[in-house]
Amino acid sequence: MDKQYHLLVCISAHGFGHVAQTAPVLNALHARMPDLRITVRSQAPLEHLRSRIHAPFDYVRDGSDIGMLMSSALDVNVKESVDAYLALHREWSVLVAEEAATLRELAPDFVLSNVGYLPLVGAHHANIPCAAMSSINWADIFAHYCEAISGTHHVASQMLMAYNSADTFLRLTPGMDMESLHQRTLIGPIADVGLSRRDEINALLNLQADEKLILVSLGGIAGHLPMGHWPRIPSVHWLVPASWHSTHPDAHVLENLNLPFSDILASCDVLLCKPGYGSFVEAACSRVPVLYSSREDWPETAALAKWLTTHGVCREVDRLALESGNFAEILQELLAQPKPQPVAATGIDEAADWLEQRLRR
Repeated sequence: MDKQYHLLVCISAHGFGHVAQTAPVLNALHARMPDLRITVRSQAPLEHLRSRIHAPFDYVRDGSDIGMLMSSALDVNVKESVDAYLALHREWSVLVAEEAATLRELAPDFVLSNVGYLPLVGAHHANIPCAAMSSINWADIFAHYCEAISGTHHVASQMLMAYNSADTFLRLTPGMDMESLHQRTLIGPIADVGLSRRDEINALLNLQADEKLILVSLGGIAGHLPMGHWPRIPSVHWLVPASWHSTHPDAHVLENLNLPFSDILASCDVLLCKPGYGSFVEAACSRVPVLYSSREDWPETAALAKWLTTHGVCREVDRLALESGNFAEILQELLAQPKPQPVAATGIDEAADWLEQRLRR
């Protein structure tokens, strides 16, 4: 009888991009290894995880991954982030020992982290094979915002040491360079590519075939855009989260469609978003043009924007224009562009191949 392998997957709840990167790999891995036992350890909502991860999994609502604390979907709160990391690292050796004990109790054959670092160093101390997978790592993000702040050097050093204790870091395309990581394995893009169901959506929303539908998404970070005073654009409609309670006359509630997010994205004419891996790559793989707001201080932005400019169709709008709704001309230019060729999500099979080989080793 074949051994039933157990994979523990730790997923950051800093936005939905980490789930979007991880879920397609778990789905592909489950198709190859139907008996694989998967445990997901995360503070991401179970409902959202189940909407993306179609493989059966056990859920442990837990996680030490701070990410960066945000004051809005676009703004990092540096002071609160530093305070949180200093508190977390105050008793680093005790923290690592506790994490190792927790992992021994869960008893996985392998630990995959996207992209918390404590599970990696904990797995290393528990003699459990482990790997990270993401387009970013928190050591480089933390250094970008906080390295000039007195008293943070030991935090950055411990974070980097934790990442380098992993067997490898599966660095997704597009992504940060991560030259400080010794064991990088570069793999292709990962995206959940949906099916266009535009005729169905038009019928549900009572839209005409020549009207345009813009999906507005900030990627799971709390906050909303002040759409209530946006001017109306002829023949343009907006899909927005229910939590925004939008009063714009041309806004429709995303959740009312009751369709998978990837299918909704693939059915829209444009995605309006902040720079983020899941948003940019899923749009490029689904041939959907992107209108995005500036987020110049986020260190991943340059790599994402360069990649999307090369492989997709996109335009940037400044934040003031976004908040005021003063971007109709840029939107019309974007809508007039020919649809790009789809990008292949080759990273899914590359990551699933790597993980299957390591689990069966």
